Parts: sequence; C-alpha cells; structure tokens
Amino acid sequence: MIHIDYQDKRPIYEQVVEKIQTLIVKGAFEKDMKLPSVRALAIELSINPNTIQRAYAELESNGFIYTVKGRGNFVSAKENYMDNERDLALQQVRKAAKQAMQLDIEENVVQKIVAKCYAGEENQ
Repeated sequence: MIHIDYQDKRPIYEQVVEKIQTLIVKGAFEKDMKLPSVRALAIELSINPNTIQRAYAELESNGFIYTVKGRGNFVSAKENYMDNERDLALQQVRKAAKQAMQLDIEENVVQKIVAKCYAGEENQ
C-alpha cells in the first residue's frame, strides 16, 4: 500500500502524505473510509508514530481527511480535497505567472508552455 523511499530527500512524513493523497484521489480510499490508526500505520511502515501523526495532521489541514475524536481518521468527501487542491494549483500558477512577468518572459511564451502541458507535451 504505502512504501517509503529512504533514498528520497524529502522527509518521510511528506512521502506518507503524498502516498495517501494519491490513494484517495485514485479512489483506492473511499469517502468516510477509516484510515489505519497512527500506531498501526507506524508499525506497518516501521517508522515513528509522531511521523504518522504529522502526516495525518497535514492531510487534515489540506482537507483530505477528518478526525473523529476517539474513533480515528477518515477520508473526506472528494469535493473537499479537490477544491483545496484546485485552489493550491491556481495559487502556484499565479505565483509562476508573476515570476515570469518579473523576469520579462513574454505572455505568449508562458501560454505556449501551459498549452503544451495540457496537451501532454510538458517535457518538450
């Protein structure tokens, strides 16, 4: 289910967040599904429970999961986290556009790059 890459330079909690987000977005974890407890997932992955707790806290703040006190962590409704992800993506686009303007990159160059990304040619 979740595999930690110890060669990855990112912190382990970020890897856990990314893996769980991917599982939720792809539908492997359905709405209102109970996630493994912090302790159970920490044991399964052989990592510190504080790392899992931090990952769950970030997932909750990003709208991917919600906590029911005394019961555990559950997957949020798809609309909640997708709206949040869209907002984050648009913020990144705005930031990149402002940076491109500051660097005097022409608007049509940026538009061509965006069009290539949408066409699946982002590496060209």
